[in-house]
Amino acid sequence: MAIGGKKRFQKVTVLKGGPSSEREVSLRSGAAVAQALRERGYEVAEVEVGRDGSFAIPPGTEIAFVAMHGQFGEDGGIQAELRRRGVLHTGSSPEACARSFDKSASKPILAAAGIPTPVYEFLREGQPRTLPLPVVVKPVRQGSSVGMSRVFAEAEWPAALARALACDGLALVEEFIPGQELTVGMVGDAVFPVVEIVTADGNFDYEQKYTPGKSAHKIPAEIPAEIARACQQAAQATFRALGCAGMGRVDIRLRPDGKFFVLELNNIPGMTAVSLLPDAARAHGWSFPELCERILNVV
Repeated sequence: MAIGGKKRFQKVTVLKGGPSSEREVSLRSGAAVAQALRERGYEVAEVEVGRDGSFAIPPGTEIAFVAMHGQFGEDGGIQAELRRRGVLHTGSSPEACARSFDKSASKPILAAAGIPTPVYEFLREGQPRTLPLPVVVKPVRQGSSVGMSRVFAEAEWPAALARALACDGLALVEEFIPGQELTVGMVGDAVFPVVEIVTADGNFDYEQKYTPGKSAHKIPAEIPAEIARACQQAAQATFRALGCAGMGRVDIRLRPDGKFFVLELNNIPGMTAVSLLPDAARAHGWSFPELCERILNVV
C-alpha cells in the first residue's frame, strides 16, 4: 500500500471516455484522477476509450483505474475485456458491475435482501402503468439521471415514458419518495459521512449534477444521527448484496417521517471537481489524491 509505505503499484493507466452518454463527464473524471495520482508519485498513462469501445493498454501497465461512467464503464463491459487481457483493474467485478448498473437486476436483489427500496415495476412500450402518481421513470441501464423524469400529472406520463424507453427498451417506474436526497460513499471498509444534495427545485438531474453552482452538498447531512447510521448501514448492505468491491456510492431518499429508501448503487461514482464522492471523502479526512490512491489499493 502506498499510504505511509512502499507503493503497491507504480505504473497506472487511467481509462476514460468510452461510448456512453456520460462520455464527457468520464473524460473529466479521468483527467482529475490521473493528475491526482501523479501528485502521489505514480507513473500515469491516460487512455481515452473510443466511442466504439476500442482502447489499447500501454506496455508495463500494472493496474487500470477505470474512470468511466455509464454503458461499457459501469455495466461490466470494460472490466470483462480487461480481465480477458489479463489486466488488473479498480472497482467491482464484471458481474457485480452488471448487477448494479441494470436496475432490472439490482432492484429485485435489494428487495430480496430486505433493503428498503421504493415500490417499483418495469414497463416496455405499450404496457400500462399500474402504480399511482407521482412516480419516477428512468431507463434501466443508464446513469447520471439520463432519461429520467418525475411525473406528477397524467398529462406528463406519455412523454416521460417515451424519454426513458428511447434510452433503453425497458423502463423502471417507481414510487416518488418526497423528502431529502441523500447519498453514502464507500471505499473498501471506509464508509463516508452521509451527504445531503440540495437543489433549487429538488430535482437532482444531469444538469444539476455536473454544473457548478446548480446544487449544494451538505456534509454531514442535516439528519438525526441514528438515521445517518441507518443509512450508512443500508449502503453497506446494498454494496454486499450486489457483490461489489473497491468503491461505490448509494443513493437514498429520506421521507419527512424518517423512513428512507435505497434507490441504487453507483459502482463508478463521478470523480470531477463537483462530484459527491470526493466531497464526502474530504469530510472523512481524505484529500482527493488520497482518495484516488486508496481506490487503487483496495483491489
